Amino acid sequence: MGILEKIKEIEFEMGRTQKNKATEYHLGTLKAKLAKLRTQLQEPPKTGGGGEGFEVTKYGDGRVALIGFPSVGKSTLLTELTGTNSEAAGYEFTTLTCIPGVIHYNDAKIQLLDLPGIIEGAAEGKGRGRQVIAVCKSADLLLMVLDAGKPHYHQEILTRELEAVGMRLNRSPPKITFKKKKTGGIAVNSMLQLTNLDDRTITRILQEYKIHNCDLLFKEDSTIDDLIDVIEGNRRYVKCLYVYNKIDVCSMEEVEEIARRPYSIPISCYQKLNFDGLLKRIWEMMGLVRVYTKKVGHKPDFGDPVVLSDDRGGTSMQDFCERIHQSLLREFQYALVWGTSSKHMPQRCGLSHMMEDEDVVQVVKKKITGGEDGKGRFAQQAKDYVRTVDRVKKAALKT
Repeated sequence: MGILEKIKEIEFEMGRTQKNKATEYHLGTLKAKLAKLRTQLQEPPKTGGGGEGFEVTKYGDGRVALIGFPSVGKSTLLTELTGTNSEAAGYEFTTLTCIPGVIHYNDAKIQLLDLPGIIEGAAEGKGRGRQVIAVCKSADLLLMVLDAGKPHYHQEILTRELEAVGMRLNRSPPKITFKKKKTGGIAVNSMLQLTNLDDRTITRILQEYKIHNCDLLFKEDSTIDDLIDVIEGNRRYVKCLYVYNKIDVCSMEEVEEIARRPYSIPISCYQKLNFDGLLKRIWEMMGLVRVYTKKVGHKPDFGDPVVLSDDRGGTSMQDFCERIHQSLLREFQYALVWGTSSKHMPQRCGLSHMMEDEDVVQVVKKKITGGEDGKGRFAQQAKDYVRTVDRVKKAALKT
């Protein structure tokens, strides 16, 4: 029996099992088996070539991927936002490969990828779904393009396909500390009362993964799915913005209802409506931070900022120095910061200071105190003190 047949069999068993307190243990075991099989399904084949993929070099300060069903307006949206020509037609599967473009917004460069449309069953490899989803895992933000005139369950289908391959949309990692060890058995601790898990279910899930010695600490009321995600360790937590295209065929009440949904925004590529609002939402969800540099005695350079983000390293002063050059971190003494992150202007800050958007930074390096820099032939620091009793007497002169 192949992996797909085993997955369908387990899904059928879970579908016909009633969800109550008595079946939680059985459902937890089935979920663990299902997660293991789906992980095996995503592994590349051991023999033969890996197949053709979509290899696109990362460029700019962030990466945004367009995902959705065929003929929902992804190629038109890429052309309108970036100026890159992507073929668009009235039939499905017009785009057959990954087409990159660059959005220039707020002095930052954001890479936008137009991917082929996916269909139901993409997690199992239908319609080159694995290659498309592999590119989505490398993106900092997903734009799920949907047709506003079609049923709402299209969003649920796409979300289910992404969840099946280990992607979690608009969610944060579970607050569970998991550490394997060689001996000592299973130690389970929690900082609050667990209502969705008990010791028997936790032990059975760990045994399914052949883990018999580990430490578990629950910092929140987690579920079975959260525990399985932590044990698997290959989950990708991605931000997703639901873009509803073709609102020109909807009424004002329907557009208002779409705009009130969480993580959703209505647009129209045909009439070029709400593109400014879309770019603003992309900027807010990516959390990009622009930092401008300033030399001593000069005005700040507002032309080419250093763009930081939590998804790419962090937004601290240390991350800022590492982005410029590694040697700057070794020579760093302190920095003067102007902007909303400082309490007064300028504020003297260290490496742990967190930067905010449009801050101005002036870095002060350490002064060289040794005489080895070639600046003079006289020593710039005193030698070690030598006591009189430790001095070595010279031999007497011969006469």
